[in-house]
Amino acid sequence: MEKVRELDLAGWQTRRYFFSRSVQGLSGALGSAALAGLLDPTAQAATGGALPKLHFTSRAKRVIYLFMSGGPSHIDLFDYKPKLMENNGKELPASVRQGQRVTGMTSGQKSFPCAAPIFKFKQHGKSGAWISELLPHTATIADDICILKTLNTEAINHDPATTFLQTGSQQPGRPSFGAWLSYGIGSENQNLPAFVVMISQGSGNKTDQPIFSRLWGSGFLPSMHQGVRFRSGQDAVLYLSNPPGIDALDRREMLDATGALNKISAGAFGDPEINTRISQYEMAFRMQTSVPELSDLSKESRATIDMYGIRDDGIDGGFARNCLLARRMVERGVRFVQLMHRGWDQHSSLPGQIRGQCKDVDQPAAALVKDLKARGLLDETLVIWGGEFGRTVYSQGALSATNYGRDHHGRCFSLWVAGGGIKPGITFGETDDYCYNIARDPVHVHDFNATLMQRLGIDHEKLIYRFQGRDYRLTDVHGKVVRQILA
Repeated sequence: MEKVRELDLAGWQTRRYFFSRSVQGLSGALGSAALAGLLDPTAQAATGGALPKLHFTSRAKRVIYLFMSGGPSHIDLFDYKPKLMENNGKELPASVRQGQRVTGMTSGQKSFPCAAPIFKFKQHGKSGAWISELLPHTATIADDICILKTLNTEAINHDPATTFLQTGSQQPGRPSFGAWLSYGIGSENQNLPAFVVMISQGSGNKTDQPIFSRLWGSGFLPSMHQGVRFRSGQDAVLYLSNPPGIDALDRREMLDATGALNKISAGAFGDPEINTRISQYEMAFRMQTSVPELSDLSKESRATIDMYGIRDDGIDGGFARNCLLARRMVERGVRFVQLMHRGWDQHSSLPGQIRGQCKDVDQPAAALVKDLKARGLLDETLVIWGGEFGRTVYSQGALSATNYGRDHHGRCFSLWVAGGGIKPGITFGETDDYCYNIARDPVHVHDFNATLMQRLGIDHEKLIYRFQGRDYRLTDVHGKVVRQILA
């Protein structure tokens, strides 16, 4: 260790180093103080993140985002239109379509016949929310959720639409919502990441589009704020366990030596990513104890396991187990948990595929809301269920009495939110009789994210980060809070 301390820095006098030291008198002290405030847990503000204090009194402390990757059909699940039955098989009127661009998958169709859903709808709860027969468990929490029918986006394909919803931009490279939250208000548990991601494969479209790791990336924020992916199997986090022959003491000594070297580099070059790396190594060391305890479901009651629909044979698509793990994570102070469930891209054979998808997620998602509510956690936890866009009212490909497909549709789509200061038992927004255009109360992606941040006590216009000479935020230069849905 003494040799490390005596390391001669004379050979490190690069041009970049020279200029970095030259400007230190202008901004170094301020930058170092700010960096220390961000990276040293003992020096951080009460919120644990970059914000000295919250902008508002928060109604939510954490988020569980149930992301249905691929675009669930709002027409078959939540947006009930009885008049659509009268137009089944008829050409979608030009006055409704209004020249909207379509994807390359349906642009060559000569006809755009309306496809009414073949599934029955009923009203549920005191709220009278219309919910499809495909979601019987979700129907039991109708009075706990707020159904938004008028989400809208400019994106027309999966990758830009998902990237837009998660980061506020269709272009890759921006920080994700979870990263912004980690950066802004930090974590409540020093032994677990602030932001965790889990992925499961659905029963619907087995060849659905991939899910890229940049969707939980930190973008230009320090990389300590990126999401950590938890996987199924013995090792929930890759490379977390010690290799054969290495025990905890060996790992501790290795981290101490590596940390000493990194601190020398940080002092010499002032690169905040070096401090981030030190922080990540230390977090990984603490997670060696915290993650196995978190992932062990043996202490959960049989009733809880059955409520979520977790099967002993493991054939539940993984989503049910991930929902229970999400509850355990927020109990332990994880700030943002994102569950991504693939398989919702039903361009063909929608009736068969969507049945499987709904069976995957309906029971676990409803159980999560009920479980959080029973434990007194729902009031402070935002639970979100939805995808990147909806589906077209017109059929993609041949339409028959029992089969149809639907293309991407961003003009309007549905999702639901529960807890965290959102009004329960309401349906907000209205679409036209074709589920194609918004008739009342539009909610843009930026508006939705602004509203979620407001419930977390954050003014979306004030959580900013300067990068390459420009101030950035999750909602870019847009977004307004949808106050009608605030409790």
